[in-house]
Amino acid sequence: MDIRILTPELSVSPQIVPADVPALQAAGYRALVCNRPDGEGNDQPLFSEIEEAARACGIEAHYLPAESGKVSDRQGAEFGALLARLPKPVLAYCRTGMRSTTMWALSQSGKRPLSEIIDAASHAGFDLKGVVRRIASGGRTPVEVSEAEHEVVIVGGGAAGIAAAASLLARSPGLDVAIIDPADVHYYQPGWTLVGGGVFDVRDTVRAMGSLIPRGAHWIKAAVAAFEPERNAVVLDGCRVVRYRQLVVCPGLKLDWHAIDGLAETLGHNGVTSNYLYHLAPYTWELVQGLRGGRALFTQPPMPIKCAGAPQKAMYLAADHWRRNGLLDKVDIGFFNAGAALFGVPDYVPALMEYVEAYGIDLHFTHALTAIDGPGRVATFTRTAADGTKELVQKPFDMIHVVPPQKAPDFIRVSPLADAAGWVDIDPATMRHKRYPNVFAMGDAGNTPNAKTAAAARAQAPVVAHNLLAALGRAKGEAHYNGYGSCPLTVERGRIVLAEFLYGGKLAPSFPSWLIDGTRPSRLAWLLKERILPPLYWEGMLKGREWMVQPELVDAAATRQAVS
Repeated sequence: MDIRILTPELSVSPQIVPADVPALQAAGYRALVCNRPDGEGNDQPLFSEIEEAARACGIEAHYLPAESGKVSDRQGAEFGALLARLPKPVLAYCRTGMRSTTMWALSQSGKRPLSEIIDAASHAGFDLKGVVRRIASGGRTPVEVSEAEHEVVIVGGGAAGIAAAASLLARSPGLDVAIIDPADVHYYQPGWTLVGGGVFDVRDTVRAMGSLIPRGAHWIKAAVAAFEPERNAVVLDGCRVVRYRQLVVCPGLKLDWHAIDGLAETLGHNGVTSNYLYHLAPYTWELVQGLRGGRALFTQPPMPIKCAGAPQKAMYLAADHWRRNGLLDKVDIGFFNAGAALFGVPDYVPALMEYVEAYGIDLHFTHALTAIDGPGRVATFTRTAADGTKELVQKPFDMIHVVPPQKAPDFIRVSPLADAAGWVDIDPATMRHKRYPNVFAMGDAGNTPNAKTAAAARAQAPVVAHNLLAALGRAKGEAHYNGYGSCPLTVERGRIVLAEFLYGGKLAPSFPSWLIDGTRPSRLAWLLKERILPPLYWEGMLKGREWMVQPELVDAAATRQAVS
């Protein structure tokens, strides 16, 4: 734990985990305050998990969340009032500690000299100059005063952001590129399905962020709070401002655990799991191994979601394990999909249906998980009939794998960059923003109608890199993204249906059919997923090596017609 002392009564820290709580108790802390909303990160335990651990140790735990960089004066006042009545000492935490420190600073406005506030934060390792400017400016963040300026600013250090930076620097060494991301670690999220299936060790899916930042790129270890595209400025957590000539927006998406009533309180317990969280993918495998009979449910929320095949991949690997151990006839498997089809590209459905029938899976379409009673082990679904009417359907379970609804991050949805649905509004071919010509987006946060997969980001990165450099006068022509996405559907241990497609569901196989027929389960496709794709991700995509995805200059009208 990285605990920073602000005052004798208050310390702050980055995100804690339930296992940290006994040590906090031993250190004398009597209360915890969580200032981070659930669902911000895939490695983030929910507050309910922290609260349960705190209760067991006799520590008070309180939830006072704030969006990154959006701490309001009211929240500062609430924090001050909460701090006044809590038993001391108190530990407040968020993603990095900055939000907690900002709340404290705002709560102390008018009570302590500004110099004392900034000095205390500085000794704890937090730069509050921007917050102090905000206090002095009556709550406004003056974007005219910037902390830094770069030719290219990339928001997000995930697969898309690192790949974009690497492609830019490979094409134009010496380009002034900055990546903004507060995370200490980077995850290979496509591996979590195999962790939940007992194939990968979860520790092999994580690396230190600092080891992956491309050589020559600046790393601004902070969270983005807001965009000021009219002024070419990004406002950071702590009210600091960074300016840019060109902006690339790729922060991923948000997992909305609270959209399902009761889920946050029971996730990780009572047989409720999800491969969409780093610390729960191993729990999935634990549940699969421990289930000797009963009812296993697997859910898929409304689209769009990250990797549309992941919900059923978890199910197939579990079913295969039960089959191999002679338990399949003792397990009642149900797949509850909010959509109306097993998979969005029809060519792959026949092969998947063969496994559905072989495993005896009971399919339920237009069923969206809306509530879950963990202790009672009952899931409630809202079924939508063809005429639009809705009814509640309850199903008991012994284990349930939940995929939460997903949306753009909060700071994207409320920004000038967003469309009506909250996603970054970009041209599907050039990846350029429709209203701000020096803004690009890629990865999961964009509104392009492609599958949200790492393979899509890998194909988008060279397109964005070329078009951005062309905007800077360092390249000629225009590159177009054709909607390529890939979803290796793990139908059993050792075989995969390798779905590859473009905009409109057009098939786009990377290999000749005699080698890998993507519409049929393949052993070679499994070896590709297990042995080739992880090093291709770490050593290829994140290093700017554009193997098999070098962009071509294409006819704009033809591409847009294909999209429509």
